[in-house]
Parts: sequence; structure tokens; C-alpha cells
Amino acid sequence: MLVMKFGGTSVESAEAIGRVAEIVRARASRHPVVVVSAMGKTTNALLALASTAAAGERDRALSMLCALSDFHRRESAQLVDLEPIFEELGELVNVVATGGELTPRLSDAFASCGERLSSLIVTALLQRGGIEAVHLDSRSVIITDGRHTQAAPRLAETFARLSAVVPGLARDRVVVMGGFIASTIEGVTTTLGRGGSDYTASIVGAGLDAEEIQIWTDVDGMLTCDPTILPGGHRVKVCSFAEAAELAYFGAKVLHPATVLPAIDKNIPVRILNSRRPDVDGTLIVADAPPCANEIRSIACKRAITLVNIVSTRMLMAHGFLRRVFEIFDRFETAVDMIATSEVSVSLTIDDARALDAICAEIEAFADVSVESDQSIVCLVGDDMRRTPGVAARIFSALSDVNVRMISQGASLRNISLVVSSADLHRAVECLHREFFDSPDPSAFE
Repeated sequence: MLVMKFGGTSVESAEAIGRVAEIVRARASRHPVVVVSAMGKTTNALLALASTAAAGERDRALSMLCALSDFHRRESAQLVDLEPIFEELGELVNVVATGGELTPRLSDAFASCGERLSSLIVTALLQRGGIEAVHLDSRSVIITDGRHTQAAPRLAETFARLSAVVPGLARDRVVVMGGFIASTIEGVTTTLGRGGSDYTASIVGAGLDAEEIQIWTDVDGMLTCDPTILPGGHRVKVCSFAEAAELAYFGAKVLHPATVLPAIDKNIPVRILNSRRPDVDGTLIVADAPPCANEIRSIACKRAITLVNIVSTRMLMAHGFLRRVFEIFDRFETAVDMIATSEVSVSLTIDDARALDAICAEIEAFADVSVESDQSIVCLVGDDMRRTPGVAARIFSALSDVNVRMISQGASLRNISLVVSSADLHRAVECLHREFFDSPDPSAFE
């Protein structure tokens, strides 16, 4: 069995779904289960109309809903009845506009409609193309806790439902499911968080012991650098799960960071492919990638980072300094990306600064705090750097003209991360890419 996830750009229109149909048709013998994202920017549009309703602008929200309805009806060619979902959305607009509050549960109710619509439309268009397809509401098989907008799957219950329902449907038909959406054990709609359609595909693949999980997007696979920062990178042919997880966390947008976790547990290969160029082999992610002549597999970047420097000579030799600092970040639910420490100081980075003023106010009770915004993380990832001396020296040689604000090497020894000013980001990536990918190994890169 094959799990194929198609992102929003791959199902953004009837024309795009036509390409999806041909891709699925070519793999019909592998009993594909198709997981789809919302069409194009639908999720953003749904959350925007929800916020508009919460602001009391009922008529404007209903006008936005009408435009969304017209788009989906047009692209579906009227092959499927979408009216019940739009009626539900209209009722949600009225509830939120009247109450003036968009709760996390209501936010999930709005956001879930994108995948509910797209999965119905994809099923109908596959059927029109002569493909035997059946729709499966993901909420009936993907079970989560009740943490709305960022729910965690209950894997035992989910796997049991998947194995009971999907194999029988997939025996002679293509099963189509919406990604991102799920429900609690009581049947209340939840979502897995933005980018959660990748996670859905991995959960489904793990629950069905799939032979492969394919993530179809609008790029040829992972590249050796972010094309929005430095065009002209090389396609990564194969990388390890561990490398992919590091790259995803530090900004590689082609893969949701949590995607690889269920796949790792079941050792299921994940392949990233381009729905506009299906003949390209993409990037294969496996448990252990073969050694490569290049020490670095890829360079990832994470922009809009805030660097926080905390110094307290009063805490010299004092027990519990770090514990006290991180308890504050934990209490404000603010995740830390990177950290570097000494006896009396700690520097760290965050990508969510909403609670930073309150955090700093508490820390200033026992330490001095300085904040530097508009920073970026540059992360060099590669399993082979563990076996190669001198990588750090090459990094600093390449960046001799760039001011590096912070450096950290992961305990796994497969990543080295740097913080630079966002103004220096392009120059830093360009210099590092030239240093490490001037002669790419043809067995690992194209």
C-alpha cells in the first residue's frame, strides 16, 4: 500500500487535480491512499473570515464565504454537493459574530472545512477521470486529544481504526482523505496544526504499514539550500530521517517537522516529489542514508528569529540558574531553538516573541537581559560531518567577513547552527554553499 499526500498547490484548481489524477492512475496497482491539503490558500481564507466574524463584521464575513463557495463550486464542476459544508460555515459565522469570540474549538471548526471540501472535490474529479475512488472522512479514523488547533494524535486508537477501515476500501479503490483534520474520541473536530497534512500522511502510512509515504509538492525535493534565499541549489537525492528532521525543524519548508516521526517508528521510507514534474525522482528519506563525499547534506535557514542574552554575575557558581531561566520560558509556553551557555550567562533564540516582554520582566529580577531582533539561524546538516574533522574550521573560514552572533553544535554532531543578522543571511548562505557544494557528489546530489 502506498500513501500519497498532495499539498495545497498540487490541488489548487481543477487543472492541478487533473495532474494529480494522472499521477495516481500511474500508481493504481500499489493501492494508493491519497491525503490532500486544502485547495490553495483556502485555510488562510477560512481563518480570515472567522476573524472577520469575530470582529463583528458579519456581512463582510458572509461575503468572503460566498467568494470561497463560488471558487470551490467552480473548480468542482458541480460534481459533488458541497452545500452542507457551506451551510455549516454560515452557521459558524453567525455564532462567532454574535458571541464575538473565536475560541480554539471554533477555529478548528472553521479551518477543518478546507480539507473536507478538497477531499470531496478530489474524489469526484478522480471518479470523473475514470478512477475508482472513495472518500473517507479523516475525522472518523484520526483520533486526537482535545488540544484544539494543535491536537496530538492518539496513535493506538488511530491505528486500530485505520487498519479496520482502510484496507477493505483500498482493495479495489483509491481512498481519498483530508489531511490536517481529526476528531476527539467524542467526535469533536480537531486539527493537527498548520502543515499537519504531512503529519496525517505519516500517521496513515504508519498505521497501515505502507511501503512508502510520498509527499507531493511544488518543488523537486529537498535542495542543498533554500531557493528563496539562494537559487541554484542541488537536489538532494537521499537523506536520513535524522537529517530530514533537523532540516525541517530549522526551516526546510518542504517537510513538516513532525512528519518523519511515525515513519521513523515503522521505518517507512518517505519520498518528496513534484506534482508538476512527476518524472523527477525527488528526495528519498530513509533510516540510514549512504555515506556521501560532501560532509554537509543541506543548509537550512530560519528567519525572523529573536536572540535573547541573559547575564547575571550574581548567579556566579549559584545552583539553579538555568533551571530558573527555562522555567520562565516554559511557563509562557515559548519554545527555545538554540542555546549557548557559560557560568553566568546564557544566549538563546526564539521564533515566537509574543510573550517576550513578560518573560524579560521576570528574568530581570535576577539577571540583565538584552534582546536582538531580526536575526536568522543558518543550520548546516549532515550525518557525515560526525566522521569528518575540521568542518567548523571551514565554516568560520567561509564566514570570515560575516559577524556570527552565536554558534551551537547539536549533541548528535550532525548539525552546526549559527545566528547571523538577517541582513547578512544571503551572504552567509552563499559563502557556505560555495564552500561545501562546489563539487557535489553525483551519487547524492543532482
